[in-house]
Amino acid sequence: MLRALVLGASAGGGFPQWNSAGTGCLRARAGDLQVLPRTQTSLAVSADGLRWVLLNAAPDLRAQIEANPALHPRPAAGSIRHSPIAAVVLTGAEVDTIAGLLTLRERHAFTLYGADAALAVLAENPIFNALAPGLVPRRPLPLDHELVLGDAAGAPLGLVLEAFAVPGKVPLFREGDNGADPGRADDGETIGLRLSAGEGGSLFFIPGCAAMTDALRARLRGAACVFFDGTLWRDDEMIRAGAGPKTGTRMGHMSIDGPEGTLAGFADLEVRRRILIHLNNTNPVLLADSPERAMVQAAGWEVAEDGMEIRL
Repeated sequence: MLRALVLGASAGGGFPQWNSAGTGCLRARAGDLQVLPRTQTSLAVSADGLRWVLLNAAPDLRAQIEANPALHPRPAAGSIRHSPIAAVVLTGAEVDTIAGLLTLRERHAFTLYGADAALAVLAENPIFNALAPGLVPRRPLPLDHELVLGDAAGAPLGLVLEAFAVPGKVPLFREGDNGADPGRADDGETIGLRLSAGEGGSLFFIPGCAAMTDALRARLRGAACVFFDGTLWRDDEMIRAGAGPKTGTRMGHMSIDGPEGTLAGFADLEVRRRILIHLNNTNPVLLADSPERAMVQAAGWEVAEDGMEIRL
């Protein structure tokens, strides 16, 4: 059986975002039960409930570990050091995807998996050498091939993973200083993941995606569970809210609404469980009493919350 814990469900900056006085953030800070706070996006998955694999390492990782007892250390003979975290898999190299790796620097052995583009970013930044290479081997993810995930010693974790490229973009810090649009990247800068354990069906994790392609549509058709990019409700949402100058397309994210949006793209895919994740603080679906939330629920979608658990 595959278990998945939603450690965090928001986009970069969290919800409420530290410098946002938007309506949703104000309601979340005030303790409004219709507007639940969320940390930055990450999942933990396991085949046995004892050894866990993190899907992305969010800046909020320490708080996420403390909030989830399954990730707490257990007493071990001869040492007070322990963690059930056996591996980390990266879907890209944005700050909100890799910053939490530095939380895991206290000499704990685990495997770090990433596509070539993501591992290249880590190699270029010596701060990530705080993860001792002898304890944290970096293993490339081949695209479009199944891989049995293993811990630092190579012991199998009972999870089969397939990584695949999805439309996205280069990390923000690699765009350059002139503000020019680097354009869409389709060669593995952003990847999606398919995971399975036994006969329970596959779980897809795609927290960033710039467009629904025919190849992606074919891959997802009939899936048991898909966590999918829910960053923005509409493409110009941040501009309208006064939160920034970029559209969702410019940031490498599909919108939920609209003829080219997520609701339309999934309409005939017969995915059994569809969950929006990586939700920006401006997105009205974060408000449980909003018309937009009612629309996604009517279309068969759930909105991810920190602490949600899926079993397949």
